[in-house]
Amino acid sequence: VVIPINGVKMWLWRAVDGNGDVLDILVQPRRNAKAAKRFLRRLIARFGQPRVLITDKLRSYIKPSRQLTPEADHRAHKGLNNRIEGSHRPTRKREKIMGRFKSPRQAQRFLAAHDQINTVFRPRRYQISANSYRHARADAFGLWKDYAAEMAA
Repeated sequence: VVIPINGVKMWLWRAVDGNGDVLDILVQPRRNAKAAKRFLRRLIARFGQPRVLITDKLRSYIKPSRQLTPEADHRAHKGLNNRIEGSHRPTRKREKIMGRFKSPRQAQRFLAAHDQINTVFRPRRYQISANSYRHARADAFGLWKDYAAEMAA
């Protein structure tokens, strides 16, 4: 997704796992094969080789995916990357509330933290019952309260 920062287009690269949880993000000024290779290298170093790689139809993904993940099944299709497209919604909402991002570094730092916190506080509603959802939220807030108390001490 493109994010305007001080009138300059910056590209937000986002990796999402099969459950819809954000693995990593990267804010870059370009959307080419070199940028794709940089992002994929970061992901592979952190999470290992993927079995399946689903991307949008950008042609720049082809060469880096073949070089870095030769055994992975690379699927580039409009409908398959809906999890990634859906994960942009909270980012757009926060961006609007904050009055846009001020710099690429600030966007990178904020979004990396926001996505991790969002994963803890927003369990996937469609996978659990309402009672389990309430318990998961209560556990998340309990953890957050403990962490905040630990940081304050």
